[in-house]
Amino acid sequence: MLMRTDPFRELDRLTQQFFGATGTTSRPAVMPMDAYRSGDEYVVAFDLPGVPADSIDLDVERNVLTVRAERKAEFGEDVEVTAAERPRGVFSRQLFLGDTLDADSIRASYDAGVLTLRIPVAEQAKPRKIAITGGGEAKQINA
Repeated sequence: MLMRTDPFRELDRLTQQFFGATGTTSRPAVMPMDAYRSGDEYVVAFDLPGVPADSIDLDVERNVLTVRAERKAEFGEDVEVTAAERPRGVFSRQLFLGDTLDADSIRASYDAGVLTLRIPVAEQAKPRKIAITGGGEAKQINA
């Protein structure tokens, strides 16, 4: 099973509840993601528009997947910036991978500003058949 955590998002939610703030004043999601299971793998897609592929870094350590990306300012010298609303800097997100996922076989692709990770379900976590013997012929049942 795939578990996600973002302590700052949770802190924002709690602060909004405590002070009665509306959703219009919350900080923007810097690295929004979708995660779903498709067959024998989990697919996780991160939106990273305007981030060059060579500035994305993926690490897995003790079943914690860390995604880091950097978007630098594209302004040149002697430029007067009128508006700068797009988030810049280093962004990071962590996902906790359950023991049922094969962290050694993660595949990653980056296309049109979307980083897509494919995380296979570990073999030991897949359903399997167990043979039952005795009293005549062997039978197969799902485990």
